[in-house]
This record gives sequence, C-alpha cells and structure tokens, in this order.
Amino acid sequence: MQSNVFYRHIESPVGVLLIAGNDAGLRLIEFSAPRHPMRRGEDWHEGDHAVLRDTQKQLDEYFAGKRRGFDLPLAPQGTQFQCQVWWELANIPFGGTISYAELAVRVGKPTATRAVGAANGRNPIPIVLPCHRVIGANGSLTGFGGGLPTKRFLLRLEGAMPRELDLFAS
Repeated sequence: MQSNVFYRHIESPVGVLLIAGNDAGLRLIEFSAPRHPMRRGEDWHEGDHAVLRDTQKQLDEYFAGKRRGFDLPLAPQGTQFQCQVWWELANIPFGGTISYAELAVRVGKPTATRAVGAANGRNPIPIVLPCHRVIGANGSLTGFGGGLPTKRFLLRLEGAMPRELDLFAS
C-alpha cells in the first residue's frame, strides 16, 4: 500500500518551487517550468507534512547563505541506475563542480556519460541532490531542469561559478 504524498508550493530566489514528500522522505523539488514534470497520482494531496516544513526551513537557510548541506530524509523514485547517479550527486561538495564524465566514473560506468547525463537531468530532488554542480568537461554550463540562469545562480551562491563564465563579475 502506498502512503499519501503531500505537497505545497514555496517561494524561493529561483522562483516558486513545488516540494513533495511523505513519511519515507522528500520525494520532489520541482521548478516552476520543469523539463520532466513528475506525474502526480491520486495519492498526492496538497497539505502539510513534517518533511515539507523541514525542507522549506533548510532551503530558506541555504538560499540565505547559512546552510551548505542538507539533513533531510530522501525518497527519490527512479530506476536503480538513476538512484545510483542521484545518490552520487550528494558526494559533490558545496562550492565544487564535476564533469558528467567524472560522474560516470564515480558511478562505475565510465563509458556511460550520456546515460549518466540523462539520469542527472531527471533528478527529482535538485538543489538537495546537487545536479547543478555537474558541468561540461570544458567547464561550460550545460542543460539544467531549472534553466541555465537558475544553475548559474546556484553555482554563484555556492562560490562555484567559474569566473570566466560569469559575465557579470566585477
């Protein structure tokens, strides 16, 4: 039997986010115009849940520059391979970046860069599982479910924005 999933919308510096979770943990952080929106079932209900309160508090602290990591129960839903990629994202340190090729090596699939990139692009818990920290091998910012301006904002917030890519640096 599936347990209910609770969701709500929250304001953030990168726009309105939809957050969702249940007793198992946080299941979703979705940007306002997602590339791959998560399907909502009949078990999804707008409402309140402790994991949503904790998520909002920790995201607020992150955006205020007072939090560098998250301490939330996580329950992403995906294939075994996708989950392996998503959990590896948690090992990229705040303020750091890695390439898709490096991520592929880290999950033990060095020739699967495209598959790793596809899994990264379907990460249901961005920011907390920091897919924004994965960049092109040449240092370029590549696709991001929240859009490149959001990726740039998050990397800048963390001090990871490569200076040569920051057109507005002083």
